[in-house]
Amino acid sequence: MDEFTWVPLCTGAALQEAGLAVDFDVLYRGQTCRAFAIRFEGQVHAYVNRCAHIAMEMDARENHFFDPTRQWLMCATHGALYEPQTGRCASGPCRGGLIKIAIHEDDRLVFWQTAYNLIPVA
Repeated sequence: MDEFTWVPLCTGAALQEAGLAVDFDVLYRGQTCRAFAIRFEGQVHAYVNRCAHIAMEMDARENHFFDPTRQWLMCATHGALYEPQTGRCASGPCRGGLIKIAIHEDDRLVFWQTAYNLIPVA
């Protein structure tokens, strides 16, 4: 697969400001993983759904990633907080940050970009 393929994900309207995420499956480093897209401060961001502390999914309730203040992405298991814009760990038990996925919004549609280690699940 071309390293720069844009894959349709959802309509822009499906992502409300600091609201529920839209999830999707990816093949990351040869493993099927869930990923998610969110909207924060008007911009769409996407990440592989893996806590940087221990490689497990972050949402205890499906597609709920924001903390109660709606300012941070939170791992429901470990309580680690991540910056929604960058995925960088802000506090809690984590090493590094979330795995960011390139995302693009155009003509009311949202697309994610493949990479050498990130492709759609067949």
